[in-house]
Amino acid sequence: MDFDALVLAGGGSTRFGGVDKAMLVLDGATLLDRVLTATDAAVSTVVVGPVRTTCREVGWTVEDPPSGGPVAGIAAGLAHGSADVVMVLSCDLPWLTKADVTRLIDGLGDHDGHGLRDTDGRGQQLATAYRRTALAEAIRRIGDPRDKSVRRLVADLDLVWSDPTRAGDDVDTWADFDD
Repeated sequence: MDFDALVLAGGGSTRFGGVDKAMLVLDGATLLDRVLTATDAAVSTVVVGPVRTTCREVGWTVEDPPSGGPVAGIAAGLAHGSADVVMVLSCDLPWLTKADVTRLIDGLGDHDGHGLRDTDGRGQQLATAYRRTALAEAIRRIGDPRDKSVRRLVADLDLVWSDPTRAGDDVDTWADFDD
């Protein structure tokens, strides 16, 4: 099934002291490039955040005004691409693989979204394959997306989750990065 990739990479990385988390290197590749490698089968890829050097060609956008949070980033990124399925991913998923992306898309079925659970069992809304129409409707319902929570955005969607997996673990602190 065709899909577009929407990668959020515009956060302030406050828990990293302002270091650009997307550009942190793990095993020779930046966190952003690791996500871009896992999604290289996408029909189109847009990264929401400042332009950086990456391992493959992607489109770039930012929310207007900038620093509006992840829902504003999703709204800005959703304007790009046209595939029926959109993989919405944060840039800090270093253990995500192509196989994980394929499993999420293949397991979508009739649901609005199919996402990864992290190793603690939490659903990761920013590691999820969504039906474009369902996500666009959720953004329409939420109104101004600035400073809205992703949990609120997807609250009314029919989402299913993977079993807990390392692929769903994001890197929010230096301790996460060292695990």
